[in-house]
Amino acid sequence: MMLLEQIIKACESFSERNAFFTGEQYYTYREFAAAIAAVVEQVHERNSLIGLISEDDFATYASLFGILFSGNGFVPINPDSPPERNLQIIRQAGIRTILSSRPFKSQNELVEVGLRCVFTGNLPPAKTVPALPGVSEESTAYIIFTSGSTGIPKGVPITRKNISAFINAFFDYFGNIDERDSFLQMYDLTFDASVMHYLPALCRGACVYTVPRHEIKYLYAYKLLSEHPISFSLLMPSTLNYLRPYFKKIRLNDLRYSLFGGEAVFQQIIQEWSDCVPNARIFNAYGPTEASIFFMIYEWDPAKSGRKAFNGMVPIGKPMKDTVVALVDENLNPVTGKGATGELVMAGPQLTPGYLNQPGKNRETFFTMEYQGESGRFYRTGDLAFKDEEGDYMFCGRADNQVQIQGFRVELGEIEHHARKFTKIPNVAAVAFQNEVGSVQIHLFLESYSGKKKEVNEYLKAKLPSYMIPAGISSLEQLPVSSNGKIDRKALARLAENLH
Repeated sequence: MMLLEQIIKACESFSERNAFFTGEQYYTYREFAAAIAAVVEQVHERNSLIGLISEDDFATYASLFGILFSGNGFVPINPDSPPERNLQIIRQAGIRTILSSRPFKSQNELVEVGLRCVFTGNLPPAKTVPALPGVSEESTAYIIFTSGSTGIPKGVPITRKNISAFINAFFDYFGNIDERDSFLQMYDLTFDASVMHYLPALCRGACVYTVPRHEIKYLYAYKLLSEHPISFSLLMPSTLNYLRPYFKKIRLNDLRYSLFGGEAVFQQIIQEWSDCVPNARIFNAYGPTEASIFFMIYEWDPAKSGRKAFNGMVPIGKPMKDTVVALVDENLNPVTGKGATGELVMAGPQLTPGYLNQPGKNRETFFTMEYQGESGRFYRTGDLAFKDEEGDYMFCGRADNQVQIQGFRVELGEIEHHARKFTKIPNVAAVAFQNEVGSVQIHLFLESYSGKKKEVNEYLKAKLPSYMIPAGISSLEQLPVSSNGKIDRKALARLAENLH
């Protein structure tokens, strides 16, 4: 059953159950269906891309699905981003209509001459129910814009077929999710992890609990988790680190599934977190935006997962339903041999058709390969991995996180592993920078470390060759993070250059 068919079925089957808890208020599936249909009446286009201001309220989620049911794709736009960046997104996507649950007043809310701006905050509920739009499954469901190396946002289109494939793979793994479950949704709609928090829930009649935009995310998320019977969540490790001081007091007995994703997951924090969620199964979910949220998964097993960790990192596991993964060398040839490391590539129905209007980047990132007797279109993740004896893939770091120092290839993740092991601090980052004479050096940043940096340096000297020893070590009260909650390594690299 395709995505929108599942949404209609949920609205009909669970009309009086709660679909959302947002803004300290519940909204039923009956209200959700009526709000979707009201938005459909406001959208006059078809097979187009519609802008959506990514507020955190009921009207915005109804608008998102109203766009899908009207036969269009949505492009989430963060009103807190710089106006020029958002205008670049609007121009790239060819957006002519923007929906917002708040009135369009300030420049930061993206009123550009020629755009049709539709205020959805007080639409009267429709008397009809949403109907299937009758558009191709190959049409775009949404586009997420990620950072581009040129400074211009890079659009990743995800089709309706891609999303249906993810939903099928998700329920193949989490088949017992039903209307009694509740999902935590704490991410901005411009971050693709948000999709996982509302789509599967709404397909099964579950309730979605959202975190308001301008609240302190981790504190409000904990408030929701502790005050409501939330059974499913996905957190990024860097977000969870903020809760670490309170782990001894946290007991979330209602949580059935606790997922991690978005960045490398370390065994130390999972071991500590497991006491906070005594009834939950814990998973590491892996996958970039290009592969529709995530396509590999690993379930934490306290009896054996600790010994499987690589550089302290939890395995990323095995591919989900209908996804094919492989390891390739620098020439895109399959890597063979026990424990051999290569770049992780994937193929399957979750894979994006390609970047929006970027043929050069598409040629660089996607390729066709003969693998296991079949020819397929593969995506280069840029991540290094190897497969262990049990068939689980182990993440080794980014291919672009390897640097050449004095002719040696250095994996920055190895330095971070030893620093983390000595300091017992989960948030550490080793970054490469060029000094004033053009040589590449390493600087190590530690979050809120009160110990002696000299002792850290001496420990690293005992564990690593001389060319891997950082030129400097700094402690920051908090490591900078990007808008999606990941450690901002580019900002740290700029800081390292200034420090030297």
